[in-house]
Amino acid sequence: MDNVCIVTGSSQGVGQGIAKVFLDRGHAVLGTDIKAAADELSCHARYVHHRADLRTPEGCEQVVAACLARFGRIDALVNNAGLGNARPFDETTEADYARYYDINVGSVLTLTRLVLPHLKTSGGAVVNIASAFGLVGAAGSAAYVPTKYAVVGITRMLATEFGRDGIRVNAVAPGLVWSPGTDERIRTDAWWQRMMIEGCPLGRVGQPEEIGEACFFLASPSARFITGVVLPVDGGWSIAKFLPRPR
Repeated sequence: MDNVCIVTGSSQGVGQGIAKVFLDRGHAVLGTDIKAAADELSCHARYVHHRADLRTPEGCEQVVAACLARFGRIDALVNNAGLGNARPFDETTEADYARYYDINVGSVLTLTRLVLPHLKTSGGAVVNIASAFGLVGAAGSAAYVPTKYAVVGITRMLATEFGRDGIRVNAVAPGLVWSPGTDERIRTDAWWQRMMIEGCPLGRVGQPEEIGEACFFLASPSARFITGVVLPVDGGWSIAKFLPRPR
């Protein structure tokens, strides 16, 4: 039986890239999203898509049940589903905070709790998708940044609590990663391009599969002595405070 991974938010962007890497490396993947499956993934015989609303306990329960019904086991969980593009602090409402918390934090806690008994059996791993914005101060994303700091804390708490059960819990903190929306913003917003690309040591946008490669490593036996780590995959953006002059 192939190893089985659940990837949340798999219909597009980073989630689609993560699912693709796990499939290419021989895993079976149950992808879940509130949207339909991506065509690129649907053609894989080892990919199953389950539409669910992860903001509710019932939605999370359905995902775990669907995975067990199809594959009979769970070896890894990648908590990727989330909301971005938050607003500045003085424009953010209580409803905004609740909406971002429900998916960016609540789904991570609920789905991980449901999957833990199965990971204890398989000796599996959890990989949470944090953010470079959860490692530094960042303006203009009042509802988003606190939730990604929470993901970092959740990762370290779970790693500490369940390490003796053979479960490893790590996180990946992406920087700016390509998507149609990212591409549009870079082309139309000079300030964003300057901050996110010119302010990045590698000077480019990341690709979804590059986040997937990091997730696969942390979920694999190659990382069997790694837990509680938050791995920035951001081209160096989160550490770049004083770049050299342009050449």
